[in-house]
Amino acid sequence: MTKTYKNTSDDLTLSKRDFLKGAGAAAALGFTGLPLLSRGALAQTARKSILSGCHWGVFYGLVDDGRAVEFKPWEGDPAPSPQLPGIRDSIYSESRIRYPMVRRAWLEQGPGADLDGRGSGDFVRVSWDKAIELVANELVRVREKYGQQAVFAGSYGWKSPGKLHNCQTLLRRMMNLTGSYTNSSGDYSTGAAQVILPYVSGSIEVYEQCTTWKNLSENCELMVFWGCNPLNNSQISWQVADHGAWPGVEMLKKSGAKVLCIDPVRTETCKALNGEWIAPRPHTDVAMMLGIAHTLYEENLHDEDFLDRYTTGFDKFLPYLRGTSDGTPKSADWAEQICGVPADQLRDLARRFAKNRTMLALGYSTQRQHHGEQIHWMLITLASMLGQIGLPGGGYGLSYHYSSGGSPTHTTPILKAIDDASGQKSEGAAWLAQSGSLSIPVSRLVETLLNPGKKMQFNGHEIELPLIKLAYWAGGNPFSHQQDRNEMLRAWRELDTFIVHDVQWTASARHADIVLPATTSYERNDIEQVGDYALSHIVAMKKIVDPVFEARSDFDIFAAIADKLGKGYEFTQGRDEMDWIRGIYEAAKIEARAKGMEMPVFDVFWDSNKPLKFPQSEAAADFVRHADFRADPLLNALGTASGKFELYSTAIEKYHYDDCPPHPSWIEPIERLDGPTTRYPLHIATNHPQMRLHSQLCGTVNRKSYEIAEREPCWMNPKDAAARGLSNGDVVRVFNDRGQILAGLTITDEIRPGVVRINEGGWFDPVNPREIGSLDAYGDVNNLTTGVATSKLAQSNCGHTGMAEVERYEGNLPPVTVFSQPA
Repeated sequence: MTKTYKNTSDDLTLSKRDFLKGAGAAAALGFTGLPLLSRGALAQTARKSILSGCHWGVFYGLVDDGRAVEFKPWEGDPAPSPQLPGIRDSIYSESRIRYPMVRRAWLEQGPGADLDGRGSGDFVRVSWDKAIELVANELVRVREKYGQQAVFAGSYGWKSPGKLHNCQTLLRRMMNLTGSYTNSSGDYSTGAAQVILPYVSGSIEVYEQCTTWKNLSENCELMVFWGCNPLNNSQISWQVADHGAWPGVEMLKKSGAKVLCIDPVRTETCKALNGEWIAPRPHTDVAMMLGIAHTLYEENLHDEDFLDRYTTGFDKFLPYLRGTSDGTPKSADWAEQICGVPADQLRDLARRFAKNRTMLALGYSTQRQHHGEQIHWMLITLASMLGQIGLPGGGYGLSYHYSSGGSPTHTTPILKAIDDASGQKSEGAAWLAQSGSLSIPVSRLVETLLNPGKKMQFNGHEIELPLIKLAYWAGGNPFSHQQDRNEMLRAWRELDTFIVHDVQWTASARHADIVLPATTSYERNDIEQVGDYALSHIVAMKKIVDPVFEARSDFDIFAAIADKLGKGYEFTQGRDEMDWIRGIYEAAKIEARAKGMEMPVFDVFWDSNKPLKFPQSEAAADFVRHADFRADPLLNALGTASGKFELYSTAIEKYHYDDCPPHPSWIEPIERLDGPTTRYPLHIATNHPQMRLHSQLCGTVNRKSYEIAEREPCWMNPKDAAARGLSNGDVVRVFNDRGQILAGLTITDEIRPGVVRINEGGWFDPVNPREIGSLDAYGDVNNLTTGVATSKLAQSNCGHTGMAEVERYEGNLPPVTVFSQPA
């Protein structure tokens, strides 16, 4: 087939006629990129413009004399992230790890020396050869002395995108080739939901496609964002961000659909859509849903036909809802006492939900709390009662806030990533892959370190917590994402050795014994897809600059360790970086051909400096979640035991868990706003930050756009500030029984009274690292959150469970030191 290209300012694609010519003919895909510079423009500058991609989107790295001077968004990005300056600065920031470093006490006295000294910054520079030797020898020592399970390599975190340089997969690849280790299962984002949902809807579902924004704009009459904020969270994606949430929200806005936002904070999404803001007490979502469901049933607004045909167990849930099983009807009046939303308003919501084509969009934050399993289960029960699941514009969606869920999926091959050499086929995200000698729930590492040999219930099984003496982390920051920081410090005393790969001196690196400087993704080559759901392009993640100081890629580091342990060839398979990338692309090229599309040869793709674009079908653009199931529930049965939505689970009933009943239930959390067991008056909302990705970019120039008095901000309602005599800009101490932090006060009416907002991801900066419970000078909110598990079922994290008090800090302000080089 003759390839005919048309050239426009932002597209270089096959003509439509050529693409469609011939039944079953292979269609060539197009590149989308910048126009060519004129010869005169080239003469005026020696600046290079290199296309690449990252969590924040596709961009051009502008390079002068080998130094990145600016990251500019790709013109095909509908809503470029304002975080790009920090991404460039991550290469050159003051906190960049420059050389292999070893904690002095560990180096001179051996593993386990001066454990209280971790975090105090006393490191010694060593050569790469010495560092590799120390790591390899320590792996051998721990495995031989304590057993394979004593090495924890369940490293977790957002790392960077790319199919080759997935450092967590590379870590496990090295570990599998040289022995074994303890792994982790699940994740911090959706740990409770991804365990409960297979019982309820037949899959983990939280990372699966939603009904598209286009379909919503044409069919939805009432859009409910429940703890769901696409216009903040979708700045980033697990792969390369496509930012499809922005045009999606704009389509919804133009449609005229009514919008409700249920959240303790008036979010960016709520403001953009002029949504009606409802702010219940945090952690009371299940009670609120029950009050609405009770009204639906009592006023005969529920869909009995849908419940009969597409669900099981409603008859067993109904006695609980009506109160015949426990003497407490879950009425709107009952719910008001818990959630704080007036009963009349709850009844009105029930009527509005039933009257309109309603989409219930739930955020992950709602299940990161004590008994978090109940929220997603109850939402699906509520949606089932409304009977709109599988209808255009109705039902429920669990990913609208994550990686631009709802952006239509393109017809594309899937890039295959390097594997972990376990021999186990991995379906889905790398962090869900299982290998190693055994696995523990990801957020239960602290509990494991403190209780080796303890028996733990987990998802219907009993596991024995292993003895762990070495933890190896690459691409994550456990001293950010783990809750109850001071309990974590106590647990870390149980480790002989903590090894970290990182690009900056995060708190995790500062608490390590061996620190290996890794490259950023802008100092190496890789390949990735654009949009977790859209999969609209394949982009070459080209190296922007050479590695700074002595940084090495994780691939090269693990290859060297594997080689030291006699498995170097098995790790690399004799291929270098570009060999692997070429192989990943060529495998996708074969898959594309099978789908009737012809991708360019690799060299043309790589040299083009443009993303490779894939087509989108009309059917994909109008996708409706669970439409196939609704059309034929037998042929398209769900993955549950019954093939239907299970509103009562006989499997969970058999576990006899006292903290996870067999149907969705309101269970009082250990602490909540105005709760019966609460000792502190203010709930802490640990939202995702607006100008970083969790803890990534906290150590960059982006921090200057939001810090207050060089501290992490603390939002507070004017009523709460007035009651404490506080003023805007005050440095405050936020504290509870678990810990204490400093923060800078922002007084705003965009947060509910009784709630303060301190974003997760602030870097931990203890004034006295040797003292557990020391004041944190910068503002890591996980000093204040609880480390308990959601329940015996999921054993997940409760990152949004925490109550505290706030007071003006009157002492001499301690300096913030975490963003500079260690002493």
